[in-house]
Amino acid sequence: MAALLDVQNLETKFFTQDGVVNAVNGVSFHVDEGETLGLVGESGCGKSVSMLSVMRLVSPPGRVTGGKVFFEGRDLLTLSEEEMRDLRGNQIAMVFQDPMTSLNPVLTIGQQMAESLRLHMGMTQAQAYKRAIELLEMVNIPEAANRIKDYPFQFSGGMRQRVMIAMGLSCNPKLLIADEPTTALDVTIQAQIIDIVKSLRRELGMAIVWITHDLGVVAGLVDRVQVMYAGFIVERAEVHEFFNNPLHPYSLGLIGSLPRLDARTREKLVPIEGLPPDLIELPKGCPFFARCRYRVAKCQNENPPLKPTRRPGHEVACWVASEKQMEAAQ
Repeated sequence: MAALLDVQNLETKFFTQDGVVNAVNGVSFHVDEGETLGLVGESGCGKSVSMLSVMRLVSPPGRVTGGKVFFEGRDLLTLSEEEMRDLRGNQIAMVFQDPMTSLNPVLTIGQQMAESLRLHMGMTQAQAYKRAIELLEMVNIPEAANRIKDYPFQFSGGMRQRVMIAMGLSCNPKLLIADEPTTALDVTIQAQIIDIVKSLRRELGMAIVWITHDLGVVAGLVDRVQVMYAGFIVERAEVHEFFNNPLHPYSLGLIGSLPRLDARTREKLVPIEGLPPDLIELPKGCPFFARCRYRVAKCQNENPPLKPTRRPGHEVACWVASEKQMEAAQ
């Protein structure tokens, strides 16, 4: 069965006065119908730019410079802008980290939700408002019939993020892209939002790409994990396999820096030393070389390709990605 979304060798660059920023470097991945893919990594690693490229929302000086993006068999990079506008919000929806930058402060929530429903679903004003109330109820907004008359500033941060999710779901998309939607929320509200998304996924059967740097969120939400570093995919695996058997040194660093409830008293977190590479002048070899405690000479001169391991569905881009080799390199 063909994937719902199939990204092949995607490249995106930003042409700045200081030089060309290599933001996304030959990324390939797929998302199947009804599955949730977690896209993880540090800020600036290319997670958001990858999905903005898929949506063709990269603004100048950024530009998609290569690759193909197939959605239900159509290459999105070859569609006209009119065709893309029809597809955005309709078949593919995106929810951003800060809802206040996406919501219009001078329009009521009902007006903003109704606009998309009238545009993509051909509803009348009355039908659109009725559907808007149903959607707000779906994401657990209390007294939804009254709240659609309110403005964004009258909602809390968690409520605004629920509104954004409701707007994203308004046209029954086949794919929802969630770009760090819980980052600015406290952990209690984060858990509520995640529970809502999981419930909606079961109910509606949509696929989700969840972009985050929070591995704790990933563990309880996604089916597969894809780790990005310096614009490259360095590891991907089924979620339980990823946490039980991480192979890339960067993945080991991310997991090792997480606080653990079962940790011994006063056990220190293990940080990842150093800084990510300059994306204008990427190193010739592995982009993680300078920060890696398992590195060998080959890593400095050759960037390892993403290759399958002996475990089904587990791929890693590392020359020394095996437990024995890493122990020997310590």
